[in-house]
Amino acid sequence: MHPQIAQLIASGPVVTDGAWGTQLHQRGLDVGACPDAWNLTHPELVEEVARSYVAAGSQVILTDTFGANRFILKRHGLADRVAEVNRRGVEISLRAAGDRAKVFASVGPSGVMLVMGEVTEEDLLAAFSEQARAIAEAGAYGIVIETMSDLAEARLAVAAAGQTGLPVVACMTFDSGKNHDRTMMGNTPEQAAEALTAAGADVIGSNCGQGVEGFVGICRRLRAATDRPIWIKANAGLPEMIDGRTVYAQTPQQFAHYVPELIAAGASFVGGCCGTSPEFITAVRRAISS
Repeated sequence: MHPQIAQLIASGPVVTDGAWGTQLHQRGLDVGACPDAWNLTHPELVEEVARSYVAAGSQVILTDTFGANRFILKRHGLADRVAEVNRRGVEISLRAAGDRAKVFASVGPSGVMLVMGEVTEEDLLAAFSEQARAIAEAGAYGIVIETMSDLAEARLAVAAAGQTGLPVVACMTFDSGKNHDRTMMGNTPEQAAEALTAAGADVIGSNCGQGVEGFVGICRRLRAATDRPIWIKANAGLPEMIDGRTVYAQTPQQFAHYVPELIAAGASFVGGCCGTSPEFITAVRRAISS
């Protein structure tokens, strides 16, 4: 086990943070705009999100760098500012965290399809390596590869992140199949856990895709297929369209009700994904403390 991960979980389950995208939208980010660009244009609002999670009890917070790779940033005219966007994102979260939380930088999918031949493995590895280097140089405690649906892409991201020497968390999204226990490419939790462990990930996990009640079984299956700690960040239920707005109906208390089951299923890190907020993290913290 990576020594920094061992140190983090030595005292029991760790509370991570909640959603970033929905929090930024509440602060004025337009639908379709580049969230990562706000590290340059609205750093005070990005820091507000990070600080709200620290205040809510997060022991680990992420960064506003989910889409800060060259392929996605190119769509917004920022392909030449990959290092700057990632560096600023890490610096913002570090300021917010102070000595109260650790900062794990977020790395999301590339936005291009390896399986469709839109990009080569070499180009994808180079893009993830570029992002990971900037994150490491900025002083992040670790890297979280999240919301991955293509196991081949996730393995390349793990390889790139592993070159930094930082702890690497690798998370897949299981939202497909009859039982919503497959990735979009058809991989099971067991296949994902085994492949990502072999690729060198220090923590294995799942985020996004469905509500927290569906994560208990996924967590149990991940736990059984790897000796690595397990990271879980579920959505606040499934989104609904109400009066033209995307709404997540689950309450913090409903979400936190499943936390003891997640811990019993083997989760070492628990937080929230889409639709969750600082109130959800406070509820998670209370559930773990009790």
